[in-house]
Amino acid sequence: MGEYAPADDMEPMPDYGDDETSTGLRHVVLTSAATIRPRPVFWLWKNRLALGTLGLLAGREGVGKSTLGYWIAARITQGDLYGCFQGTPKAVLVCATEDSWEHTIVPRLMAAGADLALVYRVDVVTALDITVGMSLPRDLEGVERAAKEVDAALMLLDPLVSRLGDLDTHKDAEVRQALEPLVAIADRVNMAILGIIHHNKSGSADPLQVIMASKAFTAVARSVHTVVPDPDDDTDTRRLFGTPKNNLGRGDLPTLTFTIASHSIDTDEGTAWTGRLEWGEEMAASISDAMRRASDSHEDRSATSEAADWLSDYVASQGGQVASADAKKACRVAGHTIDAIHRARMRLRLKVTSSGYPRATYWELPEPPVVGQSSDLLRGDPTTTTTTTTEAQLLQSSRLLQLERHGDDPATTERPPCAICPTGTALPGRGICSKCDAASRAAS
Repeated sequence: MGEYAPADDMEPMPDYGDDETSTGLRHVVLTSAATIRPRPVFWLWKNRLALGTLGLLAGREGVGKSTLGYWIAARITQGDLYGCFQGTPKAVLVCATEDSWEHTIVPRLMAAGADLALVYRVDVVTALDITVGMSLPRDLEGVERAAKEVDAALMLLDPLVSRLGDLDTHKDAEVRQALEPLVAIADRVNMAILGIIHHNKSGSADPLQVIMASKAFTAVARSVHTVVPDPDDDTDTRRLFGTPKNNLGRGDLPTLTFTIASHSIDTDEGTAWTGRLEWGEEMAASISDAMRRASDSHEDRSATSEAADWLSDYVASQGGQVASADAKKACRVAGHTIDAIHRARMRLRLKVTSSGYPRATYWELPEPPVVGQSSDLLRGDPTTTTTTTTEAQLLQSSRLLQLERHGDDPATTERPPCAICPTGTALPGRGICSKCDAASRAAS
């Protein structure tokens, strides 16, 4: 046989630019899933920030996200952050470039009650004996060695994008080139990474879409936390903190509120002033709801706020539960639009249930927080326990959404399931589907 030659119209094999493949140094390895031992998730901050992962703390400038980041760091050094190291103080590594350690970072840590001996500033000294900031992926080996040396539980990157050196933060491949090896190191040394990152100016109400630069930041992160101003706070001092992305944990964590209060620090050269985080109450609205309200016009926000006040009082006056059709009729009589009342329902987080035939939907006030568990709520743990969503619950949720979409008109309300077969829907007044009804008539 002659030597094989490709046809003229065939593309040649690509040159991958890697000589290792021809020398046998680089090769594919297969690992059976049966040899990989499953492990539970271990939380540095219960249900919010897992060890061995990257978390993002996002928000626009001046909303207090850095102050919150240093509050988290302080709690870790004291061993009182609600998580797997509660009761065990751990070290924190901090890479910060925008703020002065002497004027801003150390005073913030002091105001938060940190053990300063367990907080380490991360610098890099070059071969020319010049001190520079840590750069990814160039300094990954040094990061791993430093984390092991002090047994760090957290590395705080403030801001995250400054750590990517010469890489283009708008290109997914280059962002992953820096972040994925860093996450691998975090997993090996049992540490979490928290990167502070800014919002862009897109004006989107989606908390994941407003994070600046490449989408790889949110893709690699297992959790994304967001700080936004409370759109309903006339003083413009209250902030909302929520977790719109949580791949390893719950998606229904409470939204927390906080303010930043002025706090004095005594120094050898006089009094220094800084900000101290003070937690407030838990809010019913999600971060996404808050961002949508913030993007609404002033008239829409006012209408929603007035409708929410009315709806809360109306449902409470009906014993905490009301048929949604009755609520919609009453709201029109009271002068509120249907759009405003639906926005108000989402803002109040009223539970939607259904019962009866024809099936009707009901709005219920949410359960109030359990007295005596506020400290757990502020640390991020909801009062309810984790449950697995069953197929029946998913079906029920879909039906409720349909009911909300079509209203409570019997002509458009979904019929209950057939009492005989698992797939049909019951005929009016029969309780069974048309197929089973025909079979029943034929048998008789």
